[in-house]
Amino acid sequence: MIADCRIEEGLAGHIAVLGDRLNGGAIQHLGISFLELSRQVVRAALTVTPHHHQPFGILHGGISVVLAETVASVAAWLHADPQTEIAVGVEINANHLRPVQSGVIEAIATPIQTGKTLHVWQIAIIDQQTQKQTCSSRCTLMIAPRK
Repeated sequence: MIADCRIEEGLAGHIAVLGDRLNGGAIQHLGISFLELSRQVVRAALTVTPHHHQPFGILHGGISVVLAETVASVAAWLHADPQTEIAVGVEINANHLRPVQSGVIEAIATPIQTGKTLHVWQIAIIDQQTQKQTCSSRCTLMIAPRK
């Protein structure tokens, strides 16, 4: 999930914790793989298959939202203490702009606001074949103590 990922220098502590958490769950189930991890951008890809479709043969909007929240959550968490804090979604919205039937989509999260406890990230999901944006999302996250 992060094997061929470009990683910002200084994030070794985060990556050690993150690597342990990527096995199982939605990230593994959906086939999300990270391409870049930094405090200013997180990128991940997903290969769209019929398992990701809604009943009419196109990418389910909920999958786009899961992908968007995944990159935003990891991006916000890279600003937190990896041993004592987590990032949790507070609000997310998504505008589905173009349908995708197959191929690879890439989610790119960039910060709008990175405060001590509240983050807002903009996420663009791009169809790698057409290079057109298929979804625009914004996610608000809270940095919270790990319990």
